[in-house]
Amino acid sequence: MTEPTDPTPGSRAATAAGLEHREIRYGKVSSVEEAAAARGVDVSAVVKSLLVRRGEGDHLLVLVPGDRSISWPKLRDLLGVSRLSMPDADTAFAVTGYRRGTITPLGVDLPVIVDVLLLGTSITLGSGEQGVAIALEADDLIAAYSAVVADVTESSSV
Repeated sequence: MTEPTDPTPGSRAATAAGLEHREIRYGKVSSVEEAAAARGVDVSAVVKSLLVRRGEGDHLLVLVPGDRSISWPKLRDLLGVSRLSMPDADTAFAVTGYRRGTITPLGVDLPVIVDVLLLGTSITLGSGEQGVAIALEADDLIAAYSAVVADVTESSSV
């Protein structure tokens, strides 16, 4: 008999937000392709939750499909700023409470931008714990977090 597993921080936050979701536990992976295989989804359904610094103490999360990258010019245009950056791992942890590779918008009080390609799709994203993902509907997440939906990505060589 296996021991029951406590829900991840992301799962607890999803439940609190009324989001229908499920956890996918799969262990350690070292690439987005491995994560997709372990989660049983296409690479495009592995959502990267990227913390972006807009200014001093001003951060937001940008959610992009696993096979895409942020288009910095598009994101700068959307936000009306000339400069953006990605904070280091320690700052990312301080801002989100999650380590890189586990960052999720679930339970984080930051503005969220979701790439338009995720509209109407089933996605998996970080749960706050290594080796565990949260599967849910992108549109439900967008609604629950009042996310801005925009074209903010470009093709990526994953």
